[in-house]
Amino acid sequence: MTDKKALGARGEELAARYLRSAGWQIIGRNWRCRYGELDLIARASGITAFIEVKTRRGLGFGTPAESVTYQKRRRIRTLALLWLNEHDSPCRTVRFDVISVLLLPGQRPVIDHLESAF
Repeated sequence: MTDKKALGARGEELAARYLRSAGWQIIGRNWRCRYGELDLIARASGITAFIEVKTRRGLGFGTPAESVTYQKRRRIRTLALLWLNEHDSPCRTVRFDVISVLLLPGQRPVIDHLESAF
């Protein structure tokens, strides 16, 4: 596993723990199809959230959430529709969140959950 993949996997694990502690049920992780990948899919209180997780070790290139570009958001929406179609999900409300995980050396991880980010 490359260093970048390991960093992303660690961030996704921290994000999943954060969501579970906040009462969310993780119903999907790293769902893939030929168009891309959804990091986390979670459900709570009738809401299904498609969550993009971004992890960084510093702020030299901005916050992790700033790297979710227009094209990335568009791809996530497409993937979400495919996932919903494939899983015949009975969800009533769908939203798109971003969780940014900042892993600064010698500090506790900083997790920022941006609900309805796009």
